[in-house]
Amino acid sequence: MLRKWCYIFLFFLFLAAKFPELTPNDVKKKFEEILNVHAVYQKFTDEIAKRTLKSFINELDPGKCYFLQDDISQWLEPSNDLLNKIITDFNNAKFTTFENIYNKMIAAIKRRNALEDAIDKLPLLQKIDAKELNDLAWAETTEALKDRLLKIRSLQVEMAEKFDKEHTKNLLEKIKQKRLLKEKQFTDTQNDNRTFAMLTYTLKSLASSLDDHTCYFTPMEADDFVIQVQQKLCGIGALLNDNLNGLTIVRIVENSPASKSILKVKDRIIAVNNEPIIGMDSKEAVNLIRGEKGTEVTITILREVENEKEEKLNITMIRDEVVLEDARIESSIEPYGDGVIAVIKLHSFYQDKNNSSAGDVKKALEDISRTNKIKGVILDLRSNAGGLLTQAIDISSLFITKGVVVSIKDHKGNIQTKRNINDKVLWDGALIVLTNRASASASEIVTQCLQDYGRAIIVGDDRTFGKGTFQSFTLDASRDLKVNPKGEYKVTRGRYYTVSGKTPQLTGVKSDIVVPGLLLGMDCGEQFDKYPLQNDSIPSRFTDDLSDVPILYRQKLADIYKNNLQAVLTTHTQYLQELTKNSQKRLEENKNYQLFLKAVKEKQFDAKIVESFTENDLQLIETKNIIKDLVYLEELNNFD
Repeated sequence: MLRKWCYIFLFFLFLAAKFPELTPNDVKKKFEEILNVHAVYQKFTDEIAKRTLKSFINELDPGKCYFLQDDISQWLEPSNDLLNKIITDFNNAKFTTFENIYNKMIAAIKRRNALEDAIDKLPLLQKIDAKELNDLAWAETTEALKDRLLKIRSLQVEMAEKFDKEHTKNLLEKIKQKRLLKEKQFTDTQNDNRTFAMLTYTLKSLASSLDDHTCYFTPMEADDFVIQVQQKLCGIGALLNDNLNGLTIVRIVENSPASKSILKVKDRIIAVNNEPIIGMDSKEAVNLIRGEKGTEVTITILREVENEKEEKLNITMIRDEVVLEDARIESSIEPYGDGVIAVIKLHSFYQDKNNSSAGDVKKALEDISRTNKIKGVILDLRSNAGGLLTQAIDISSLFITKGVVVSIKDHKGNIQTKRNINDKVLWDGALIVLTNRASASASEIVTQCLQDYGRAIIVGDDRTFGKGTFQSFTLDASRDLKVNPKGEYKVTRGRYYTVSGKTPQLTGVKSDIVVPGLLLGMDCGEQFDKYPLQNDSIPSRFTDDLSDVPILYRQKLADIYKNNLQAVLTTHTQYLQELTKNSQKRLEENKNYQLFLKAVKEKQFDAKIVESFTENDLQLIETKNIIKDLVYLEELNNFD
């Protein structure tokens, strides 16, 4: 299991069935292209070389089931001489060190197969806790490695018996054959496949050593990435937590096949179309679930019932195109006094020829206002992972007058500023932005911009995700372009900053009032990545001199821009202390919430508690209470 809580959309897949025919010169050239535009690293340094070695080893053996500590210690803690050699070799398009590691992996595969044969003769262990196999260190001895493999085998058998006790032996044989097939990718010597595989893993490791958003895609992976961006994805529509004893459902996408079935949060998938996925790479499991639109897929799950027992269920669904735009935006109202609180939930920042997130938010609020008196607005950006920068600007502009929304600093230090030049505000009243630890990127731009200006109060988890960087992809996903047979790459080009000069990178946007949600107890965020870019700042732009605008256009923009600039307000924030006190008191008196907070603190997410919290949406209920308090206090102040 990954170090952080890992979300896996069932319709995302990055699985290379065939390695591209890379040459050493291809690897050198592509990585130099990446370095030339990267936000921070423009040279292949000792530090990058050291990271690359670790990434390469983890690419080969992500589950730590092959290498021993002694096998790889010289590369995990490399000497200065070795690092210098790697850099010198790179400049000459040579990768001998990575070839040596690769050959060590081939030897490790032979050792593992011998250990598996030995395990066949041993009694299985009982009631293995999957948590024991999380965050493993490298095994120090062959015996320790055998013990680890025995635990994995025992866990596989336990899960296989729960799936189909009569055919456990056949199921385990399938698991074994899949492992052998994967190992053959490393050992295959036909048509230079071994060299292509080694160079592919090397290029992947070089790219990922810079930061967690920079990556190299094989042609097949690039195709899948384009599909993901275009949102032409066929699956069932669920988010999973990857574990050795199955894939646990943590969220079900609305209007998806999964949402129309009896699947529930916390169900654990153990088989797809009668093929067990226990011990299978999560990417392979995802591939089994994906398929052509209109075809059937049967998911076998284990569901917790009373007295810590589990029941097995087979659920058949029809695969369909899971298009997030079907759940892009939701609107609802909460009666309050002589009016309503408008709640707008935005799932992404999007734009196509027919719709945009800003246009849809505007329309939703206008529709509500036609028949209701809006007294306050909640903009719900929880688990909104972002989208188009232009839409983040347009969404912010619905709630502020003229002013700087966001600035972008690229790899050369050049700063480009994006402004709102429209002084017509859609809503200037009480406003709360509701976020959680999965609110990222464009969501953080909107949240921090509105917080900077004092235009909104931020409520939710303690912080947002912390992704303040932007990336570019070598293939234009909006056009039907052919993927380069040598692969494509995505690279981090720079950081975002709002008008205060702050970036949400790494730290996220801090909530003004913390109302904990399900993600608060999880390691979710940029700070849990391996190599996150650090937080920094640029000068604030509350006083905008337009210095970044070319002189020929500066005066013309100044004439348009000079009046009705957005001021920093205290209209809402002056009540923060009282609002926080009232909220804390309500939460303390709410027994359901206290049970939930205890589960979060202890990281014991009981199925009933999770289901109760999500179905009742206690976080949103409390946010509604806060905005009602805010409206009341503002109306009371105006009356006085």
